[in-house]
Amino acid sequence: MARYLVGSRASKLARAQVRQYLAPLRERFPDAEFTHRVILEGGDRDRRSGLADVSAGSGGSAFSSAQEAALAGGEVDIVVHSLKDLPTAVPEGLALMAPPGREDVRDALCGATLAGLRKGARVGTGAARRAAQLRAVRPDIEIVPIRGNVPPRLRKIETEGLDAVVLAAAGLRRLGLDDAIGELLPLDLFPPSPGQGALGIQVRADEASAPLRALLATTADPAADAAVRAERALLAELHGGCSVPVGAYASLLPDGELTLLAQVSSLDGATQLTARRTNAAESPEALGRAVAADLVAQGAHALLDAARAASRP
Repeated sequence: MARYLVGSRASKLARAQVRQYLAPLRERFPDAEFTHRVILEGGDRDRRSGLADVSAGSGGSAFSSAQEAALAGGEVDIVVHSLKDLPTAVPEGLALMAPPGREDVRDALCGATLAGLRKGARVGTGAARRAAQLRAVRPDIEIVPIRGNVPPRLRKIETEGLDAVVLAAAGLRRLGLDDAIGELLPLDLFPPSPGQGALGIQVRADEASAPLRALLATTADPAADAAVRAERALLAELHGGCSVPVGAYASLLPDGELTLLAQVSSLDGATQLTARRTNAAESPEALGRAVAADLVAQGAHALLDAARAASRP
């Protein structure tokens, strides 16, 4: 029997993602044994410091560096990430598999609807992108920085007197918390983080791991793979990360082509740059780079540089 160790973060969502990812593999390959192992990340240990500071202290990423190190060191054989938390640069010796489908990509406003929020409402989010998008649509609201796992962030509506919080719909659905959704935010105004709703499955790229990669490839969804590759190529071209307000969403059209919508915002939401292109689905990275170039031509670098400067201590 082949035995594999599967790493993830410690949160309820991370555990749920591992269970959901492994379920079809266990059914399809009954002779393979998968054992889950929790790996603590810098962003899980430190929920007070800014994400840029935590990422710097964690060796690159607040939510993936420890897991990637464990994978590279042979402590685990597979890592299941939320793809939106995974940097676009894959470390040497590791490989990123095609995702097994994709959950709802949209952001969810929990506790209220946009139209129903009172003037001066206090809305919680720790994401620069979400804060900027909210300010663009409702400049009257107050953004309250929050961090942590999904259930504790939901509880902050009560514990911190917030009017609402913004969370990824995918995480809420994976945890069975659909009832907490007050409104699913429209994609044209709130394009999500690149890769949102998809799992990032990492393995080693060496020859010894070839049988495992072949096994995991049986779950791949080509449409989801093309979409997230386009989104991540755009983010890489813009040198983006979790501290900059970049949103992107790609999807397959009925004719088989791939369309990509992307947005870069100023932190105050006063300026938003948008670009959209459609291309052959066989060239998702080229599509991502082309849309990034359109945003750069509109002045995206100035907005992104200002956001990076604001995130530094």
